Amino acid sequence: MFLNNTSISDKNAPVSKTVDYLSCLQVIMVNTTLPANIGSAARAMHTMGLTRLSVVNPKHPIDDTSIAHAAGGQDILANAKIVDHLETAISDCQLVFAASSRSRHLPRPVVNPMQAAEIMMDFIDSQSAIELGNMPNIAILFGREDRGLTNEELSLADYHIQIDANPDYPVLNVASALQVIASFIFTYVQSHVANNSAKNAVTMTADEIEDSLELPMLSTFRRQQWDEPAINQQQLQHLIKRITELMVARNLADSEHLRSLPSRLSRLGSRLQLDQKEYQLLSALVAKLLKD
Repeated sequence: MFLNNTSISDKNAPVSKTVDYLSCLQVIMVNTTLPANIGSAARAMHTMGLTRLSVVNPKHPIDDTSIAHAAGGQDILANAKIVDHLETAISDCQLVFAASSRSRHLPRPVVNPMQAAEIMMDFIDSQSAIELGNMPNIAILFGREDRGLTNEELSLADYHIQIDANPDYPVLNVASALQVIASFIFTYVQSHVANNSAKNAVTMTADEIEDSLELPMLSTFRRQQWDEPAINQQQLQHLIKRITELMVARNLADSEHLRSLPSRLSRLGSRLQLDQKEYQLLSALVAKLLKD
């Protein structure tokens, strides 16, 4: 078994650092149909050291079949958060990834699981989170068993994660997709922590990983280290709502036919990578223009 070689309880591994990084990540499952799949997801999470699970508007609650499929992940189920809306689940997240097997109407930057892990760790480091105890909140979204995430739900993510698979049928079930992505994250975190402590070397460099990719991808805009903390999703969605209201008030948009305007504003917000001060400035400007 994988963990026998790189166990998170290995006395020689930098356990606290690995746990700290992984504690910044939460898995969010949207509108699940089968309780057993929630349990299988919890097992996949536990195997790869992830502990935080939220379930958005499940069709059926967590039950005995969930527990039976969770194996060692029962504590994850016991502490899982059940919420009614995806916006609630990601409201305090500064960075959001969404698992998607195909491109959608309004594409976001697409990364593979290893690139996603690298972006996550770089973002945590950029916030000086481990040293300062200011741990960011990073979400990974997984959709329904039959049709994944909707375009609207995908538009809430900063990045889409696609797993290299058979192009004739690149679809994995939810627990399997979670297991693959979580495995890459765990492996990268272990190497990242080892590199930071100068104890080990990474098997592949970032350039080698990049060269091995064949996926057509949009330009990836990495989160930067500003002088103020990054805004969260709740603030971004609030700003998008207010800008939309302003555009409608100034006859720049039709309230009945907004089409992809909110999604485009959301993608623009992801690229801008606003910090708290910038958010306050823009919010004040929009409020003033709405008032005048």
